[in-house]
Amino acid sequence: MLHSPRLLTAGLALLAACSNPVDRAAKERIFSPEAPPAVVASAKESLDPQKLASDSKLAHRVVDMGSAEVTERIGPHRFSAEVAFTWTAGKDTVKLTETRLLESAAGGVSGDFHARIENSRDQGLEVVRARGQVFARSKFGKYRLRLRDRGMAERTRDETAGPLRELDGLFQGRMALALEGPTSVEGRSAFRYTIRLADAAGDKPARGETPPAAGYARAGLDEDSARRQRFIDQRQPKKLSGEVVVDAATAVVLRAHLDGLVAVPGDKSVAPAQLHVVLDQRLKDVGKAIAIQVPEGHLPDADKPEGIADALDRFGIQRKAGADGGVDTEADEDTSG
Repeated sequence: MLHSPRLLTAGLALLAACSNPVDRAAKERIFSPEAPPAVVASAKESLDPQKLASDSKLAHRVVDMGSAEVTERIGPHRFSAEVAFTWTAGKDTVKLTETRLLESAAGGVSGDFHARIENSRDQGLEVVRARGQVFARSKFGKYRLRLRDRGMAERTRDETAGPLRELDGLFQGRMALALEGPTSVEGRSAFRYTIRLADAAGDKPARGETPPAAGYARAGLDEDSARRQRFIDQRQPKKLSGEVVVDAATAVVLRAHLDGLVAVPGDKSVAPAQLHVVLDQRLKDVGKAIAIQVPEGHLPDADKPEGIADALDRFGIQRKAGADGGVDTEADEDTSG
């Protein structure tokens, strides 16, 4: 029986492709089961809660742990934190207190939650994820359904439960821990660590790669932005104390207290300044059932903000008749003759 040379050539090429180790590896990746989310994989990593003092990378791994991983590790829980800021520059003093509350239901990284951030200036934000839907509102507004979430809910959850991670960054990763011994929090076995400020040039641990230089407009920064950037660039951690209590079973931070001072040197035009910050945070109701409900009376999702259209209504510019909720900016023809 004769075979077509073309078919024979194609068969040999197919056999060669199958025998290529690179192609085989590619096929294994393509047809392999979908890998779990990175957070789920991270949550399965075993962390030794007694080695945070001797392993600075492990210490920052625990201190900087995100909210989704905490939920994967420890299950449903309630998180609360209060952060007090006091800025002093010359004779001027500004104070601000921020409160953060997070209720995390069962379900891990994709579970329901209710996050709330408020401060002493009557500003705030609330985000609820319930039954796969996301709702958000400002402190005095109404909840609105957000069908195009674009990751806002996850970012808010992580920010709400992230003050310890933020302060670790504020103090340039110089949070050093010392093991004090076993303790317990709400009946859970834990280990207590005290906090001190690590030496700038000595035992300061590395915290990832150096970020690229920021780009600015040709005209440079405005005055307020320049002041903030100056604080970031020139800040000098001076004092840091407190404690961190870590769960013995999961290495999750159950309780933390920080008291620290950051200074910025002055010059001929700017007075020296300092920031005093105090943090108190804790987890409670670990493992207890938490039900997150869809907010009652929430507003539907909106394709376009009503504020602009409402303002145009006041000036007599009529909306188009279409369903897109736009406005007709062309004046009607005057036929009064």
